[in-house]
Amino acid sequence: MFAWLGWANRLGGVIAKEDDFEVTSSFMRLLLYGSRSFSRTVHELALDCGHEVAGSIDDFYVGPTILGTLESVATSHPPQEFGLVMAVGYSDLRGRWGAWTKAKSLGYEAPSLIHPRAYVARSAVLQPGTMVMAGAIVDVRAVVGELSVLWPGVCVNHDVVIGSNCFVAPNATICGNASVGRSSFVGAGAAVADHCAIPENSFIKMLTRNFVKS
Repeated sequence: MFAWLGWANRLGGVIAKEDDFEVTSSFMRLLLYGSRSFSRTVHELALDCGHEVAGSIDDFYVGPTILGTLESVATSHPPQEFGLVMAVGYSDLRGRWGAWTKAKSLGYEAPSLIHPRAYVARSAVLQPGTMVMAGAIVDVRAVVGELSVLWPGVCVNHDVVIGSNCFVAPNATICGNASVGRSSFVGAGAAVADHCAIPENSFIKMLTRNFVKS
């Protein structure tokens, strides 16, 4: 059985709206690490998931919604009181992961954000910090790694493994038993055939088809 999913709890679990599923929710006050274009999308996703956004962290820019650098915000908005969402985009995936490693070392936790209109199988595993946007599908026994982002319309089929820190763009399809290595980007409308293994740090262009088997 599947369930439509709502908010994520503090450890990355999700609300299931079906009566026969355990409901585990936790409102969080969130900080967005990043303040550029992707952060605006993440901000709306967090609100749709029922959380409150306190402001943004940015180590390079200042602005009306920016609370300060990570070091200063760790004092003014400590990890005991705020969760953190990585709102840094895919242009520098290595830098994104490095920023998260630093934030985690200070004690911050990243909830998973699953849009209420996303569709996730009960047996799927979403690791902390994942983002699943409206209309995305995560099928049975699939695993989505830490901090990975599934854009609207993505289909992650059965037994797929998405590594940590990946971006899968709108309407991309990852077919059954395929894998995508960590810190990879899969372009809009791209397809990865069943049992294919995409290496780490890959960049898959939009609308391409990938058939090389593992």
